[in-house]
Amino acid sequence: MFIGHWAPALAAAAASPRAPKIGMLFIAAQLVDWAFFGLLLSGVEHMRFSPGISVMNPMDLYHMPITHSLLGSAAFAAAFAALLWLGSKDRVLALIGGAVVLSHWFLDLLVHVPDLTLAGSPPKLGLGLWNHPAIEMPLELAITFGALWWYAKVRRPARLRLGVLAALLLALQAFNWFGPVESEVTAGTSLLAFVAFGLVTLAAWWMGKSEAANR
Repeated sequence: MFIGHWAPALAAAAASPRAPKIGMLFIAAQLVDWAFFGLLLSGVEHMRFSPGISVMNPMDLYHMPITHSLLGSAAFAAAFAALLWLGSKDRVLALIGGAVVLSHWFLDLLVHVPDLTLAGSPPKLGLGLWNHPAIEMPLELAITFGALWWYAKVRRPARLRLGVLAALLLALQAFNWFGPVESEVTAGTSLLAFVAFGLVTLAAWWMGKSEAANR
C-alpha cells in the first residue's frame, strides 16, 4: 500500500467539517512510514531488498517492531491526537487525526506479506495482497481516487490544484509499481521516501488552501 494510505485522510476531510486540515491529515496518514524511514536511516529498524519475496514488492520488511506493530501504531496515533488536542482543544478533531494515523496499520495488513506484528514480536501478520496484483492494483486506485472524488465533491478545491495532486499520486504510484528496484538499502532509500511523502503532502496542503478559500 502506497498512495492508498492517503485515502483515509481524504475521506476524513470529506466526512467531517471538524477534521484537521487536509495537509495535516496527509501527514497523519503516512506518519508511521515517515517514522519507519527515519528509524531505518538511524539503524533502529531494518529492511532489505529481496526480489521475489512478494510478486509486487521486493522489500523484505523483516524488522520494524516499533512502527509497524499495532501497539506501536496506536502509540503514534495517540501521540498525534494529543498534539492536535493541545493545539486545538477540539477532541473530535484530535480523534479524527489519531484514527487516520492508526488506519495505516490496517491498510498495510491487507497487502503486506506476514511482517506486521501486534506488539513487536511474532506472530507476524499480513494478508498478502502484494501477491495478487489483479486485486491489489485496482483496489489501491479505487480507494484513493474514490476518496479524492468524495473530497472534491464536498470541499470543492480549485480544479487545477486537485488535478496536480491527482497527477502526482498517479505518477508516484506508477513509479512504485513499475520503477527500477534498488539493489541494496542506503541512505537514499529513506531520502527518496521523504521526498515522495513531502511532495504529496505539499500538494495536498496547496490544494487545501484553495478549498479553504472557496468555503
